[in-house]
Amino acid sequence: MATFIRSCAIDGDLSAMKIPRELLTIPNLLTGFRIVCAPVLLIMAWHGYATSFMLLLAAAFISDVLDGLAARLSGQVSQFGAKLDSWADATLFSTITISAWWLWPDVVRREAGYVVVVIACYLLPAIVGYLKFRAITSYHTWIVKCAVAAVGLSLYVFFLGGPVWPFRLATGLCVLAAIEEIAITAVSTELHSDVRSLWGVLRHLSNKNQK
Repeated sequence: MATFIRSCAIDGDLSAMKIPRELLTIPNLLTGFRIVCAPVLLIMAWHGYATSFMLLLAAAFISDVLDGLAARLSGQVSQFGAKLDSWADATLFSTITISAWWLWPDVVRREAGYVVVVIACYLLPAIVGYLKFRAITSYHTWIVKCAVAAVGLSLYVFFLGGPVWPFRLATGLCVLAAIEEIAITAVSTELHSDVRSLWGVLRHLSNKNQK
């Protein structure tokens, strides 16, 4: 075995066994935290630990804010990180949907229409992007960031017995975000990641065409 390892090192094949550097950056570890939280959140929800669920969910939301900030401040923004962030968001919001049904079935049943709209607003842009580029898009526009933050905050409001109108307003923001993402896919000729807005994409295409 030792002989095999030495021969691989000589041939340079051992590099394939190394863990990619991008997996070990602080931003990606923060993003990965959300994925790790998912099964724990599901277990807490299944057993009815609502308070513990909300505390861990808050930590997951905070990591969602910090990973992008850490990536920009450290200069570690990457396509891998953008895609990992998209998968983490999908995992977390799928977990929230299932867990909410277990913990607060009456609330979810009453707001089922809005819940379905929020889910559709996440799925439809991803489906349209995959059909065009054969890849999962990860735009992370400003409207998407605002929509995610609004949904997250509103969930705490009405899960803790507050009014439901903040969640309904957040649903409207999700619709706007989905429309913008689909429009970005429609006008783009190549796959982008970490796009600020539709206007930014249009300006980039205009500048590109003028060259």
